[in-house]
Amino acid sequence: MKPEAVVIEVLGKHRIYVEHYKQVHREKTLILVNGAFATTSSFNQTVRYLKEHVNLVLFDLPYAGQSKEHNPDSTVLSKDDEVEILLELLERYQVNYLMSVSWGGVSSLLSLARRPASMERAIIASFSPVINPAMHDYMTGARNFLQCGDLSSAAHLLNNTVGRYLSSLVKTHNFRYLIESLGGNEEQLIFHINQIFDLDREQYMQRFSSIGIPVLFMNGELDEYTTPQEARSLASHIARSEFAVVEGAGHFLDLESRQLWKKVSHIVRGWMFGEATDTVEPMSFAAAFHTNLAVAEAVE
Repeated sequence: MKPEAVVIEVLGKHRIYVEHYKQVHREKTLILVNGAFATTSSFNQTVRYLKEHVNLVLFDLPYAGQSKEHNPDSTVLSKDDEVEILLELLERYQVNYLMSVSWGGVSSLLSLARRPASMERAIIASFSPVINPAMHDYMTGARNFLQCGDLSSAAHLLNNTVGRYLSSLVKTHNFRYLIESLGGNEEQLIFHINQIFDLDREQYMQRFSSIGIPVLFMNGELDEYTTPQEARSLASHIARSEFAVVEGAGHFLDLESRQLWKKVSHIVRGWMFGEATDTVEPMSFAAAFHTNLAVAEAVE
């Protein structure tokens, strides 16, 4: 099943590329929220185990992926801007479930704290509210390379740190994607990193306490950057929080191996829908970062 691919206007000023997997017999809709500078194509593996269970919405922020060409005059986007974009998408598509990865968890949790009427459940993957020494060192190094215009070193740094458990083949595709996507976006990414450093943790944690729906935090056992232990600090702020640890996984979870894809898909479908099957097989992991050209050509 191919998605409907459209470019929509959001907040009267942003043009957002959206992929909508819709089936007439599915009543519920789930939105997938990217991490920093990731795009809809990074969810290729996730789509495969979700699309038979629920309608899906994926999107690229104005500066990323297939939205970028439609926002040539886009200014630097703040975290609050991302929240407003996400909230409009939740309302437009009457979204019931949300799943975010990595730093997409910040805008997702802040949006959930606004209590969107249609929302029922959420999974926040590879996120913690703590900037630990490993994450601090990674972001500092990435910012330094970006400020110097050294995109190659920035891409290698990601692959060798948070991406250390990816296969060599996926790292190769990841590197190429990063070189292509970071060019011209250095200011946005540096701003993004500075925003993370400047986050008032206590202020945001208090806002998270307004979340009323069940939220599952899912972290990789081997992830040194957003650890399961640090994610658990959210338990005292989000009343209906649960936690899952994916054994043998790093930060990128289901992209790291076929076995981890099966583990993650089982956790997600079991917790989100109360059901899980093993009938879907993952695509080649080399394809995880490829853009679907047929879909791109369908954009209006």
